[in-house]
Amino acid sequence: MNTITIETLLGTGAHFGHLASKWNPAMKDYIFMEKNGIHIIDLKKTIQAMEEAAEFVSDLSRQGGEILFVGTKKQARSVIEDEAIRSKNHYITERWLGGTLTNFVTIKRSIRRMMQLQRDSESDDAWANLTKKEILGLMREKEKLESLHRGIKDMKKLPDALFIVDTVHEKIAVAEARKLDIPIIALLDTNADPSVIDYPIPANDDSIRTIQLITRRLADAALEGKSGKKEKVEEKTEEKIETAPKEKPQETVKATEEKETVADVEEVE
Repeated sequence: MNTITIETLLGTGAHFGHLASKWNPAMKDYIFMEKNGIHIIDLKKTIQAMEEAAEFVSDLSRQGGEILFVGTKKQARSVIEDEAIRSKNHYITERWLGGTLTNFVTIKRSIRRMMQLQRDSESDDAWANLTKKEILGLMREKEKLESLHRGIKDMKKLPDALFIVDTVHEKIAVAEARKLDIPIIALLDTNADPSVIDYPIPANDDSIRTIQLITRRLADAALEGKSGKKEKVEEKTEEKIETAPKEKPQETVKATEEKETVADVEEVE
């Protein structure tokens, strides 16, 4: 894993905040200076916050915890999906449905409906007696559910933590997680409120490269934690083997990823 430096973050434009007129005063501790009407983020604090979050993610993963990666804005979608899959976690990239956490029972019912439609669409008999119009309606329903739920179809319980890109954009997700006391890790810009986030990471949340860099660091931490869990299990197994009684004769032993220039960057309104 490559070390993330201030120079690396500068290269992605992570230091560019929003217009000073749009700032949230709660972010003052993370702002280094104002230049040309734009706030500049203190990247030393970004690195410190990122490493604290990474340590939390690693410890959580080591204990078998699951993380829900959330990023539905255009710049974040592909990065969030790729890194969540790579780290064997869940993700939401299309749209946050109200009640995803606070009404998880209903969401699970919707996921079961999606999976039933998937099975039926692969069967030769399930839709045999339906009209073309009815089949088309079911296919559209299946595609809609797959778009909404594909990243959480295997989530059997509420996540142990959320990683969110842009807490202003994902305010409903933040509100639901806080209501349920689920820890939140977030990449947030100078217009956000860090006081409602457990592990705030101040950075440009409109830069694709910044999002990718920080999300990849956290995904790496999750993989490190999962690997540590595996090693711990292996150590215990070896310990049991070493302390097991010697086999007696004839007995058998059963072998076991400047704001990215959007036009590329957010437009200055």
